[in-house]
Amino acid sequence: MDTLQFLYHTIPGRCVLKVLTRPGISKACGRFLDSDLSHFLIKSFADKHEIDLSEYELDGVRSFNDFFSREIKEGLRPIDMDEKHLIAPCDGLLSVWKICEDTVLPVKQSNYTISSLLRNPKLAAHYRDGYCLVFRLCVNHYHRYCYVDSGKKSRTVFLPGVLHTVRPIALAQYPVFTENSRAYTLIRTPEFGTVVQMEVGAMLVGRIVNHEQEAQVIRGAEKGMFQYGGSTIIVLIGKDQVQMREDLLKNAQFGVETTVQMGETIGYAKKN
Repeated sequence: MDTLQFLYHTIPGRCVLKVLTRPGISKACGRFLDSDLSHFLIKSFADKHEIDLSEYELDGVRSFNDFFSREIKEGLRPIDMDEKHLIAPCDGLLSVWKICEDTVLPVKQSNYTISSLLRNPKLAAHYRDGYCLVFRLCVNHYHRYCYVDSGKKSRTVFLPGVLHTVRPIALAQYPVFTENSRAYTLIRTPEFGTVVQMEVGAMLVGRIVNHEQEAQVIRGAEKGMFQYGGSTIIVLIGKDQVQMREDLLKNAQFGVETTVQMGETIGYAKKN
């Protein structure tokens, strides 16, 4: 039995989980991972997760969190700048859900409504019959993310919660996206309407670091980064705004996540 199975499938594990998932514990871990004392963790972590260090800018990395939110070298994540193409805002494993009657399709016996995700029924109604794009980042992924499109960005709305892991085993036990701390903004785009871009924290991720509040933003520009842990980005797009890539839709029918990289094309504007 591995650690996550113990935490989620045993009574003692769930008792421990109640403590581990409190934001205060996550913040304490974050303080250690910000310190020079955590530097010794970097090499073993990179080796274990087969991270190619030659792809990253590592000058000035003094702590584990510096390493975890490391910047990739210029040119290794080209951004598709065609305004009629929808891009992935991050590296990760992408699932595509059609939103029906305010409900995202079930994940491991749990249903996630857009209303509970946003805590805003009026805003949620805008995305009925649209798409919910879920990008799940694993610990070996690049943990900086960009704006999904250019446009006018709203202020950031932060929704506090309890931090749970976003790995599939956790999805079977808790409605993860409605339990975790999360932050979202609205981006008024010229081709895809008003898009929601949301960042979801995970276990031992005490901070979601976003750069701007209200601003005019450009697709591909860095929006922010996650600190340590697997994390998730969710993008909501309204009805009749985008035609998703066919391979993504086919994979979604079988519940298969698709590996994507930040900046690659994942869909096309339906407007003329």
